[in-house]
Amino acid sequence: MLAVALAIAAPFAMADTFTVFPANVQLDNQRDAQRIAAVATRDDGVTLDRTAEVSVTFAQDGIASWDAEAREFRPVADGETTATIAVGDLMATLPIKVQNAGVNPSPSFRNDIEPALMKAGCNSGACHGSAQGKNGFRVSLFGFDPSMDYINLTRDNRARRLNAGSPDDSLMLTKATGQVDHEGGERFEENSALYATIHRWIADGAKNDPGEPPALTGVEILPKSSVLEGTGAQQRYVVRATYSDGTDRDVTSLAIMSSSDELTVGFDPEKGVATAGDRGEAYVMARFGTFAVVSQVIVLPQGLTMEWPPDAVPANFIDELIFDKLKKLRIPPATRCSDEVFVRRVYLDVLGVLPTVEETQAFLADEGADKRERLVDTLLQRPEFTELWSMKWADLLRVQTAANVIDRKALHRYNDWLRQSFTQNKPLDQLVRELLTAQGGNFTSPATNFYVAEPNPTKMAENVAQVFLGIQLQCAQCHNHPFERWTMDDYYSFSAFFAQVGQKGSTDPREKIIFDKRSGDVNNIKDNSVAKPKFLGGEYPDVSNRDRRAALAEWITAPDNPWFAECVANRVWDQFFGRGITDPPDDVRVTNPPSHPELQEKLADKLQEYEYDLRRLVRDICTSYTYQMSTQPRDPSIKDERNFSRALVRRLPAEILLDAISKVTMSKVKFPSLPIGARAVEVADGPSGNYFLTLFGRPARDTVCACERRAEPTLAQVLHLVNGDTVQSALKAKEGRLEQLVASETAPADAIHQLWLAAYSRPPTDVEKQQVETYIASAEDKRIALEDTFWSVLNSKEFIFNH
Repeated sequence: MLAVALAIAAPFAMADTFTVFPANVQLDNQRDAQRIAAVATRDDGVTLDRTAEVSVTFAQDGIASWDAEAREFRPVADGETTATIAVGDLMATLPIKVQNAGVNPSPSFRNDIEPALMKAGCNSGACHGSAQGKNGFRVSLFGFDPSMDYINLTRDNRARRLNAGSPDDSLMLTKATGQVDHEGGERFEENSALYATIHRWIADGAKNDPGEPPALTGVEILPKSSVLEGTGAQQRYVVRATYSDGTDRDVTSLAIMSSSDELTVGFDPEKGVATAGDRGEAYVMARFGTFAVVSQVIVLPQGLTMEWPPDAVPANFIDELIFDKLKKLRIPPATRCSDEVFVRRVYLDVLGVLPTVEETQAFLADEGADKRERLVDTLLQRPEFTELWSMKWADLLRVQTAANVIDRKALHRYNDWLRQSFTQNKPLDQLVRELLTAQGGNFTSPATNFYVAEPNPTKMAENVAQVFLGIQLQCAQCHNHPFERWTMDDYYSFSAFFAQVGQKGSTDPREKIIFDKRSGDVNNIKDNSVAKPKFLGGEYPDVSNRDRRAALAEWITAPDNPWFAECVANRVWDQFFGRGITDPPDDVRVTNPPSHPELQEKLADKLQEYEYDLRRLVRDICTSYTYQMSTQPRDPSIKDERNFSRALVRRLPAEILLDAISKVTMSKVKFPSLPIGARAVEVADGPSGNYFLTLFGRPARDTVCACERRAEPTLAQVLHLVNGDTVQSALKAKEGRLEQLVASETAPADAIHQLWLAAYSRPPTDVEKQQVETYIASAEDKRIALEDTFWSVLNSKEFIFNH
């Protein structure tokens, strides 16, 4: 196959497409305006901002006008027309609708003044939005309580901050413009749009909104992605808000905009323009009201070229989407890993065990072209798959007896229910519905232990959102989330789904019964009002005469839920790559965007197509070229750990590492409540009672956070492997591998070969074989020399890490 050139020097690259953002223009009153961004996309993926060069003609004059300096449309008269946007031979048409062109409405307090205060930084936590306010004046953080803000602005301190008779003299304006001493400094200029909006509002009487104004329903930033070539290349942005009455609005000048990495992408918030810097990837974030959105920006050096490696052929949809971004980044994918690396990696990831010597030898001897796919299919049917995924979900669902909240009998019933669910290949959406709607005794209905572990309605809501949607709501408990759309109203309305979960005792004092009380509410601490159950970002369901949790379970697992399938798919992805597409997987927010949003959506679509059959999704992942990449980058000069251009080296989780030590040495470990020889992944209780598991990061399951499982290396771990009793006991195990090799007087060469296959899933290299044979031959005590060899292998990075 011939290599394909992916980048062409800029002077010779041709523009393939021309797009104008937004795709339509709606002007809803005399004050309305809509800026645009015109983008040409070259055939190599590089985007060029051509907005400054456009010419505009209208199909019908007199409906709208074009301001060439501001590069925006403005209303002239009610009606509809189309505009043709042209740059040389590139053209695009834009439908335009104008209504209420003669109406110049007074600024709305909620929809105009609150955004102006936010843009100026007045309601931030460092200013008047702090809990104590500043210098006697306080507004709500990020405007989460407009009613309080209006009263404090217009009534507090004898209303001295406003002067409707002479708006120019209002302290709200004179302080913000630096005319009067202001600890916060100048926030905007007299000739700015912010000044004009606030001045007009004061001049019109500083009125509150009559009734409920149209609610903000969404925000978009356009373009959603860009590829900029060369330092100094620029991209203009448009931020548009939509409202509940069907209107929209260009809020680019009001949105708070910034870059996630100023070295890669500089950003001018006044102009709404990004400028390319160092090579890399960054995101432009725009926040308006309770919404935040991002746009991806890739920056490439001028004229960078790359030849796509001919051996990197996509195996399925995963590779197509991963390769698409790597081509934009000019990063070549790593080569495919060796059979020796693959067999060890896939056993550890799919089953949580090392392959036996015989299994490794059989795989390496197989010459079939499809042997990797056949191996994956075989592994997916083995019982160890069930045990591994039961453990992973036990971490999330807090299967533990800490603080004696859950009785040990209930704990094992809970864990058995999980294992049976995965053994039966129960669809994951069904498992979640059963869990969320569970009621009855926690012995006879084990899923109820999810509620026994956490009886507080607000904590239940936080746990459900984080585990099943990947959303962390905690910040919204006391104020609107600073970087997300979630408000205090969202937090308490979601908590209301769990307000009627009741708990009582049973005839068996160890058992607890979960039931639907059909009464009980959650109060919003903002104003002590009763919160009605409401889906996150959705509607208020009818929960009269039914268990509120049933309505929630239906919504979470519904095909159109925007988070559930993606969250589950991303958790699966994380197991096989050491990082999520959204990473960490349980921190879904706009300011933590997925590295490959299209892939995350596709994985979710596939999961739904497979009816939440976990095994089918795992097969897609393990048979992809992306999963089978080497850990060594094809181009060592490129440092990339985000875009899956190579496999990451991952330390084995605590349970899998301990099981691996036991398997290589053929030793047995005794765990509480389990027979001797049981595997560490079978331990049901979070607090395992095993020092090794605790030391190497097994979570106690006190929280549902994925961060509770620790993977970072520590000095204590190193010392324990070197001198601790885990390795020493394993090496001295009766009937263990070491004793068998010594007793059978196995030749050193054969012993080394067996050990290397057992631990590394590969034969020793000639150099390794020679060095170890020489060491054993020169030793006075052959047993001690062989034991030293075992010890060295068990302490090696190649053994402790998956690679």
